[in-house]
Amino acid sequence: MPFALSRVRTVLRCSAHGFLRVAMFVFAMGFMPIQGLQAGAQELNLYTVREPGLIKPLIAAFTGKTGIKVNTVFMNDGLAERVEAEGVRSPADLMMTVDIAKLLEIVDKGLAQPVRSAALEAAIPAQLRDPEGRWFALSLRARLIYAAKTRVDAKAMTYEDLADPKWKGRICIRSGQHPYNTALIAAYIAHHGEAAAEVWLRGIKANLARKATGGDREVARDIMGELCDVGVGNSYYVGLMRSGAGGPDQEKWGQAIRVLLPAFSNGHTHVNASGVVLAKYAPNPAQAIRFMEFLVSDEGQKIIAEANFEYPVKAGAPMSPFIAELGELKPDHLSLAEIAKNRKAASLLAERIGFDQ
Repeated sequence: MPFALSRVRTVLRCSAHGFLRVAMFVFAMGFMPIQGLQAGAQELNLYTVREPGLIKPLIAAFTGKTGIKVNTVFMNDGLAERVEAEGVRSPADLMMTVDIAKLLEIVDKGLAQPVRSAALEAAIPAQLRDPEGRWFALSLRARLIYAAKTRVDAKAMTYEDLADPKWKGRICIRSGQHPYNTALIAAYIAHHGEAAAEVWLRGIKANLARKATGGDREVARDIMGELCDVGVGNSYYVGLMRSGAGGPDQEKWGQAIRVLLPAFSNGHTHVNASGVVLAKYAPNPAQAIRFMEFLVSDEGQKIIAEANFEYPVKAGAPMSPFIAELGELKPDHLSLAEIAKNRKAASLLAERIGFDQ
């Protein structure tokens, strides 16, 4: 009996120590511990960096349709680190994030488990999901060209065109180290090779009207202010500006630009993605997969696309009129994962040529 009691005390001490380590990590990351996240027949637990304004309508529609409750943990960053620290005790069923690099980080840390679902595979093109079913894109953001309505006659441009000397002193863009541009440079490397990408990126640098800085909306602002004539920005910012969601000043910026849906010379546009992963230790996998399938249904895709001005991944799904008016999107045929492999090389390239200087 004394031996058994000793074993119990040891287990309790170890359990308490493990819990304390997780709690300390959560506190250090700036998160409050979440109560009530547990396995249950009619619930699931979602960890997400996406805005509540997008997630809450999705949850309301899903719960109304299925009766399954969704417990949600919102965070700004550190999603993979948190789930990794929680380990096998993690209550997370799903992890939803933005940017293919973040999705691959979750997979690389061994925090995902594969999903086989006919609904997911039918709705999401092969290049926008993991071949092994460990991550799935939910919506897309296209990297566009903004042009001055009154000073640029071009009605179409390729990404390659940005290095044309005719644009010398006329281009605005944010930092080459920002994930949006790192991804674009990585895509260029995937299409043309690193040597060609360096020539191209040096050409863009030579064409800059100002240092590569600010954000995509500031690109539109500077075009309106005649500081530059052409810029690079994400599609969803166009919706945010033109809808008035960002305020009257940003609405003016959005109206001052002509938006071109560029492509590589092969006719396909670079995109990045938001996506979802089924957690390795998900306590409610069946319910979580039902939610994943809802997210790529017509109803789920409509909510995602309209709430944040993103392109749906499902062909034919409704989208915001502010995005639909930009024209038909033909996403890059290369796998997002294949492009993402070049992100480190892209970052080093931008640093080597002093793109931001």
